[in-house]
Amino acid sequence: MFKTLREDIRTIFAKDPAARSTLEVIFFYPGLHALWFHRLAHSLWRHKLRFLARLLSHLNRSLTGIEIHPGARIGKRFFIDHGAGVVIGETAEIGDDVLLYQGVVLGGTTLRKGKRHPTIGNNVVMGTGAVALGSIAIGDRVRVGAGSVVVRSVPPGATVVGIPGKIVGDHREPLVDLEHGNLPDPVAEAIRFVLREQDKLDERLKNLEGASGIASPTDELQEKIMIEAVFSQGGGI
Repeated sequence: MFKTLREDIRTIFAKDPAARSTLEVIFFYPGLHALWFHRLAHSLWRHKLRFLARLLSHLNRSLTGIEIHPGARIGKRFFIDHGAGVVIGETAEIGDDVLLYQGVVLGGTTLRKGKRHPTIGNNVVMGTGAVALGSIAIGDRVRVGAGSVVVRSVPPGATVVGIPGKIVGDHREPLVDLEHGNLPDPVAEAIRFVLREQDKLDERLKNLEGASGIASPTDELQEKIMIEAVFSQGGGI
């Protein structure tokens, strides 16, 4: 037991540079408190003491702002950073070395009994506000960008962004950080592609008009120029 508690504390030091002392971690990390409460609630749940398990889970939510159903299975070295609003459903399964940020939801999409929440692999990172819905599998070493909504299974090593989530990259080696500012934007890429194709069509049209002796009108689409400027620089502010 004490070995597990020490491992939980070491995990926070490894994944949060703001952690300064063991005393600070023990008293001021709601993600750690939520995990410890959940372990007790999950033990009660497995011993068929369902009401007591739910009562402890409800207390956990009231104290930490993190809702973990006592039926959820969580692996080793799990860490919830800035955990307010995190929701983990009853049939969710979480592997080892998983990091969740504020507002992450592992939710269900059906009213039927049985497996209805996501299964998360090892070494997964889910950014702030990321949502995974349904009985899907998110493979080992997956990175899910902030605000993304994942509704389909994700293969190991992928990076997922957007609504609905789209795979924008893959990596074979484990990553430590999820650099939200450097994640590709598939929507911006699609818009840039459309703008490039429009420029080609505009050029062809001008050539045809010139060959026919037709005067080309002055382009007054200032909004198009502004859009091109924004997306040529990476698409965001």
